[in-house]
Amino acid sequence: MLQALIFDVDGTLADTERVHLEAFNHAFTEEGLDWHWDEARYRQLLEISGGKERMQHFWNERYPDLRELDHGAVRARIDRLHEIKTAYYENAVQEGRVGLRPGVLTLIEEAMRSGWRLAIATTTSPVNIAALLRTAMGPDWRTHFAAVGDASSAPVKKPHPQVYQQVLGELGMPAARCIAFEDSRNGLLAARAAGLKTIITPTAFTAHHVFDGALRVLPDLDGVTLEDLRAWHAGEAVAA
Repeated sequence: MLQALIFDVDGTLADTERVHLEAFNHAFTEEGLDWHWDEARYRQLLEISGGKERMQHFWNERYPDLRELDHGAVRARIDRLHEIKTAYYENAVQEGRVGLRPGVLTLIEEAMRSGWRLAIATTTSPVNIAALLRTAMGPDWRTHFAAVGDASSAPVKKPHPQVYQQVLGELGMPAARCIAFEDSRNGLLAARAAGLKTIITPTAFTAHHVFDGALRVLPDLDGVTLEDLRAWHAGEAVAA
């Protein structure tokens, strides 16, 4: 019997990527770098899970001859960029520039009323999660989630299933009793590798991904009910 909902954050709970992109470019300017990611380039970089990992990948592309001796300095620079980026993003969320996607809060509230358990499985940072959900759900948002897996607790990024395996362990439930919500192919691969049936709600940044094996691919969660989830969960996956 289906008893728990597990949500990714960026792109799934909220369509955050344009603000994240803006925040990355702000950090580059603040640190005096001549980097600028447009939407097309960022769409490519989203194939890599994790903000620091994206910057490291881009750095390696720009400076392929970087000596291993310089690795520590590069890591420190990326850490600093990520701090600036995160502060910018948090401020944007507090200003109301990022909100939950259609249907998300309604589904969460229905699940809470029905005694279902909620969890988060994401590669983003705890600060980003707190900024978004504190604004959307109030200061006690954390009490509504039985488990939260993030970049600090599950450092191996999606498509590896580590974060989902961690969350399932915290829930103390088998994957067969849970359903995952994702917006990207990496997220789908991670959830399925953990044995989870998965609903996909793509964004403009992930709509080109291949979602074979998803339970459903929907524009958003508007109008989706627990009854719908039960019926879909009991049925077969559909090819994207």
